[in-house]
Amino acid sequence: MSRVRLLVGTKKGAFILESDGKREKWDVSGPHFAGWEIYHMKGSPADPNRIYCSQTSGWFGQVIQRSSDGGKTWEAPGGGVTKDAQGFPHGESNKFVYDTSPETGKPLTTHQHYDGTPRPWEFKRVWHLEPSPKDPDTVYAGVEDAALFRSTDGGTTWQELAGLRGHGTGPQWQPGAGGMCLHTILLDPSNDKRMYIAISAAGAFRTDDGGKNWKPINRGLKSQYIPDPNAEVGHCVHHIAMHPTRPGVLFMQKHWDVMRTDNAGDSWQEVSGNLPTDFGFVIDVHAHDPETIYVVPIKSDSEHYPMDGKLRVYRSRKGGNDWEALTNGLPQANCYVNVLRDAMSVDSLDKCGVYFGTTGGQVYGTADAGDHWAPIVRDLPAVLSVEAQTLS
Repeated sequence: MSRVRLLVGTKKGAFILESDGKREKWDVSGPHFAGWEIYHMKGSPADPNRIYCSQTSGWFGQVIQRSSDGGKTWEAPGGGVTKDAQGFPHGESNKFVYDTSPETGKPLTTHQHYDGTPRPWEFKRVWHLEPSPKDPDTVYAGVEDAALFRSTDGGTTWQELAGLRGHGTGPQWQPGAGGMCLHTILLDPSNDKRMYIAISAAGAFRTDDGGKNWKPINRGLKSQYIPDPNAEVGHCVHHIAMHPTRPGVLFMQKHWDVMRTDNAGDSWQEVSGNLPTDFGFVIDVHAHDPETIYVVPIKSDSEHYPMDGKLRVYRSRKGGNDWEALTNGLPQANCYVNVLRDAMSVDSLDKCGVYFGTTGGQVYGTADAGDHWAPIVRDLPAVLSVEAQTLS
């Protein structure tokens, strides 16, 4: 019987949850890397035992961890955690090789402050890891400040795909409220050369040549907080989702608005429809029905909690516009948690499971595509990311 593994990254460590195909009882392992922020963990589609993990700390630095046995043991292939003279742990930077100025050898200045003055690029943390669907040793990393890296040796060394940050719009990129992060990486399973990324707050971009050249794909997005609401870049995209059988159809949760494109991002149209609010962070697609999508609306950009204190997932079976509230098993009073951009995922069992984590430390799951929900675990640290793996 197939099993499901959930990789849960939190503010204070990583947790691994496993269940059989019934998804009724769950074994919980963790915390791994206790006390560290785990922005993201993701398993390799090419090897179910290979997992990559972003371990970071504002005090102690950034480490990429790798497991080859499903999370039982871990290693930092490019440099691990050491201790300073006072005995405090510090992370080694896993040999991230970034693009530099040929004149100075220092990181390129590609961004600007809000007042328009240049701001040097700074490596702060890894927000998102995206393993290749074909090679367990190839993995992409989206980082803050916004840049894209690739490793082909299992995370030992990382080389920047400098065409993105060197794009002509780079100096116009500015940070969103959570920083200038590259948080979404989508690999087209039918085209090795095509990839989508999203940056807060620059927008969405696409490459059709493996990362050498990039095209902003933000036509149709409107953002009231930038001087030109139809600008090529500057839109605060929160997350993008794609069904692997339709890689040219994308769904986006923006700072405001839920959007859809049917032409690989060349143009977008709004599909917020009858949602009570179109602000949110997360969006995902049913494993077997590419027209069924899920969002978790949040009250506003200043009040990051559900409307009226009622935690509701909204599902559209028509690719947007027509939405239904899913409430069975979710708290419908006095609930003031948030669901962050990487904190929802789906499994690929016959009855699609959907999972999400909250800033209150709960992880909820459904084994019937959203009709009935139940808490899998409570009282974890604030959940930053949830990724589901379906294991044979």
